[in-house]
Amino acid sequence: MELRVLRYFLAVAQEGGVTRAAEILHLTQPTLSRQMSQLEEDLGVQLFERDKRGFKLTQDGMLLKRRAQEMLRLAEQTRQDLSHSETLSGRIAMGCGEMAAMGQVSDWIAGFRALYPQVSFDIFTSAADEVRERMDRGLADFGLLCEPVEVTPYEYIRMPQKDSTCAFFREDSPLAEKEFVTPQDLAPYPLILTRRESVHSEIAHWFGSLYDSLTIAATFNLGNNALTLAKSGVGVALSFRRLIPGIESGEVNGLCMRPLRPALETGSVLVWKKGQFYSPAANGFIRYIREQTEGLG
Repeated sequence: MELRVLRYFLAVAQEGGVTRAAEILHLTQPTLSRQMSQLEEDLGVQLFERDKRGFKLTQDGMLLKRRAQEMLRLAEQTRQDLSHSETLSGRIAMGCGEMAAMGQVSDWIAGFRALYPQVSFDIFTSAADEVRERMDRGLADFGLLCEPVEVTPYEYIRMPQKDSTCAFFREDSPLAEKEFVTPQDLAPYPLILTRRESVHSEIAHWFGSLYDSLTIAATFNLGNNALTLAKSGVGVALSFRRLIPGIESGEVNGLCMRPLRPALETGSVLVWKKGQFYSPAANGFIRYIREQTEGLG
């Protein structure tokens, strides 16, 4: 597969047909149609369902679309990394969860870009397992991961900031009358919990013997969606306090938040893979954050 043909394929997928895609690519429609047919023949799969309304991606087509986007992104990053400019430049890819330490990481990014304004950052927000997967596939240079996490494959900096897990629920819930909530308080309610197994295990430990009797109404990977579910009355969401700045123990947009008793706090680590080749920009950022974090470990 040539990168050129992948760009053609993405244009057709984006525009839903060859007419507009051919105009954007400055090709004739027959030429672009032949390229798509040849691509399907080379791969041995049907990428599009063709009808009078245009081109619709098949399941194989949707898979290729994701992979083509990744391959073109890697190709562009490689081109930038191999450019021999006297000024540090390029793109740094970072996967991050929704956590307090992102404030510190953002300050480091701002400081680094003040020194090297031609370096850009591509931030991907997701749960730790998905961030690690992107790092393993070479699609992310760094990951800001919520603990607990296995750090053996990584160089890492343990961040000093902690995230507190709290209970979020509708403002008309009886729980709103409480100053804090305990496992016994939450046990009768349907719960909305993270789907990440390692964090799920910590929550199970917090509930203790009550855990087996809980009703899990929904699971999530990003906390903001959990709060939307809680606001709709699906259940009580257990997620980080910082997702609604300023809420503390009050009400914001129909939601209440209460801290857990006993407290459940989570740390985070900024990681990058051991023994991996990094671009000049990524190596520069590693040096920068090490200078900024002397004494943090």
